[in-house]
Amino acid sequence: MKKLIAVIIAVFAVIGTVALVKNMESTQANTDYLRIHVRANSNSQTDQSVKYVVKDEVVRFITPYAAQCTDKDKAIDIIGDILPEIEGVCDRVLKSRGFNYKSKASVRAEEFPTRVYGDLTLENGIYDALIIELGSGSGDNWWCVIYPPLCFTSGTADVKYRSIIMDIINKFKK
Repeated sequence: MKKLIAVIIAVFAVIGTVALVKNMESTQANTDYLRIHVRANSNSQTDQSVKYVVKDEVVRFITPYAAQCTDKDKAIDIIGDILPEIEGVCDRVLKSRGFNYKSKASVRAEEFPTRVYGDLTLENGIYDALIIELGSGSGDNWWCVIYPPLCFTSGTADVKYRSIIMDIINKFKK
């Protein structure tokens, strides 16, 4: 009976430790990313379509800057310094497509839902992000990651992501 109780206690200790480590790593993971969030003016077909054109142009514009980022703080500094230029890119696209509203870009913390990018899962939580609002910014949105450069990679980028689950498993193997 004592062995059974010891096993049960050990199982609950492992489960609690895994949950605690996962929660700590998930919270830490939020601090490692700079995301991008492009919000359309509305959910009309035309506003949604132009959102993707704007997104493509912003990604093209930001890519060389993202390539200079060695950590998230550097990414925030670099992106923060070019906010007027990012708005200019957005506004040129909007104007060329006949839209009379403008964009607003800022870097700030926002809540994001869980999002899967290939093999990488970013849990729901608060993340720093480049927020681009087109017009009222009340429509559906597009988001991705600036740092590490998930959406802003050239063919030469060597970006690796770690698996939190594998990290936990490897800790218990030792």
